[in-house]
Amino acid sequence: MIELSQLKDQKPFGQDLLEKGVISQEELATALSLQNQSADRIGKLFVDIGAISEADLTAHLSEYLGIPYMAAEELPEVPVLEGTFSVQFMRECKFIPVSLEEDKRLVLAMANPQDYSTLDTIRIYTDYQDLQVFLAPENAVLDLIEKFYGTQTSTLDRIVEDIEGGIDMVSEEMEDVEHLKDLASEAPVIRLVNLIMSRAIESRASDIHIEPFERDLKVRFRIDGVLYDEESPPKKLKAAIISRIKIMARLNIAERRLPQDGRIKIKVLGRDIDLRVSTLPTMYGESVVMRILDKSNTQIYDLEKLGFSSRMHEQFQKLISRPHGIILVTGPTGSGKTTTLYAALTQINQPDKKIITIEDPVEYQINGINQIHVSPKIGLTFAAGLRSIVRQDPDVIMVGEMRDLETAEIGIRAALTGHVVFSTLHTNDAPSAIARLVDMGAEDYLLASSILGVLAQRLIRVICSHCKEEQQMEKGVLEEIGFPLDAKTRLFQGKGCKECGQTGFQGRVAIFELMLMDEEIRRLTVANADALELTKAAIKGGMITLRNDGFEKVKAGITTISEVLRVTQDL
Repeated sequence: MIELSQLKDQKPFGQDLLEKGVISQEELATALSLQNQSADRIGKLFVDIGAISEADLTAHLSEYLGIPYMAAEELPEVPVLEGTFSVQFMRECKFIPVSLEEDKRLVLAMANPQDYSTLDTIRIYTDYQDLQVFLAPENAVLDLIEKFYGTQTSTLDRIVEDIEGGIDMVSEEMEDVEHLKDLASEAPVIRLVNLIMSRAIESRASDIHIEPFERDLKVRFRIDGVLYDEESPPKKLKAAIISRIKIMARLNIAERRLPQDGRIKIKVLGRDIDLRVSTLPTMYGESVVMRILDKSNTQIYDLEKLGFSSRMHEQFQKLISRPHGIILVTGPTGSGKTTTLYAALTQINQPDKKIITIEDPVEYQINGINQIHVSPKIGLTFAAGLRSIVRQDPDVIMVGEMRDLETAEIGIRAALTGHVVFSTLHTNDAPSAIARLVDMGAEDYLLASSILGVLAQRLIRVICSHCKEEQQMEKGVLEEIGFPLDAKTRLFQGKGCKECGQTGFQGRVAIFELMLMDEEIRRLTVANADALELTKAAIKGGMITLRNDGFEKVKAGITTISEVLRVTQDL
């Protein structure tokens, strides 16, 4: 880190970040208070309290100091000048050789380019007098030193060493709440939890899983819908890590027998992030899952970017523009239903419409829309909230989920009395939604009159554009799965690269199945037809099934056949 006290003619670095809106006044005050108790520099403390990521801090320092910045991905991929500097010297002074130019100019990446004593030492004890220095993230420099010259000690390992070396650890069943609070407030513990969170966000993860088992503590990230194991801290740090997370989420750290839910607001890589925290007591301790909600990710509200084909996009646009009726979105948990509903509401969110939603929970806040968070503890259920919403003179209502008959009946009545009602159901395909509502006890003739259409969806992974390559598959295999093959069709796959974490995929897009309530579907609904009969009639009427919509995306080079089969295997 930079010794900022040398910059006497400039405003303090913390004040500079405050004026740029990078940190808040509260975060600045917290860091200054901590600085009075430790020898750490202000920039490092901002990272420790989670006010700013290390990468962002280094970029701002570069601008503040006028020293060129070298990002972690720009650092060398192979060792430079092996045997010239001792590993201990590089570790202590936090620098690494980047390249040796033809004119014998040595390029260095340093965490503190104003460490002039180190630069002088290099000039005195080597032949390299001309040094070009770049500012680089401290942990990136240290990680590379270990990778090239050391014992492969990672950032996480170094933080764990700090915790074990300077903190009085507690036992698994520690009951001293004050001791737990003190432990969770230690800088290395804060740094460790922040490291897990920032790594998850940088990896594009949607969820962080921290799970205690008999012999270890496992950390996993869900990336593009699939869980991946990550570097995990030792199990003896379980109490410290979970206590820190519970304090951040304002949960009761003394309560370890009951599930708890909370929320954490942090800023990482310049983005405002909400973490929805859930704890669950298991046999070997509390399991913690954090759902990552990126509040700055507003592009998710664009219907055109969700994955609709041009024909289905046009049909859905007409559907959401109708003056009254029910529009259902179905699919399993994590299939993107809420995102689709938010995109639809954003599309129709005009000054002449009053839109009210009731959700569990409110995941993203949309300007101009009244959003209600259900709270069963005080009696605010979907049904109770929906009953009151109807009296608020809305034009459009969104109900997070039709979980019971009472909610369904109020929604049907609202649709029949001139409101547009959006909601979700957990069914595998679009036609099954009608059967599910009938099974709940809803009257079939009311469903036929009120439902405008049902949209089923899944999320499929997109082939990484950086390692995309052509894939060969046997014709017999394609015919067996019903893939519509023609002479012009080319199949692709992701080979796996650094950009996609060797998975071959980067990002996700939706596949859809839209069933419109035409006269035949209404007739079958009143006749209490089963889901199979409804499916046959819908396909005959022009409905494209989920799997076939997925196959179209395979033909367009967006995804792979195996990915489509993976997400539609329950159909």
